[in-house]
Amino acid sequence: MNFKANDREPVYIQIIRFIKQKIVRGELNPGDIIPSRREMAVNIKVNPNTVQKSYKEMEEMGIIDTVKSYQSSITTNTEIINKIKYDLIDESMEVFIENMKAINVNKEEILKIINDRY
Repeated sequence: MNFKANDREPVYIQIIRFIKQKIVRGELNPGDIIPSRREMAVNIKVNPNTVQKSYKEMEEMGIIDTVKSYQSSITTNTEIINKIKYDLIDESMEVFIENMKAINVNKEEILKIINDRY
């Protein structure tokens, strides 16, 4: 797994984003089994309690399903999967727009830059 934690936000939130990104990129598909909490902690080198917290949050969000104490799997609910994609886009755009405003780049300049580079 290619997870690298940063110091800017809680690790459990970073784990959730990591899983969301894997879903959006198609690296995790609906119904796929994800590593157990202990396996994930070992793989990404974080405390198992942190992974437990992120899995609990993802269960509450409907991103993963867990049957009793069996391993968790990615939801098969397409509405939730689509929402994940748009939530990630929205988060990225919010940060981008705030950064552009902070350096006084107007909307026309932003659109030109996007058109030139995308």
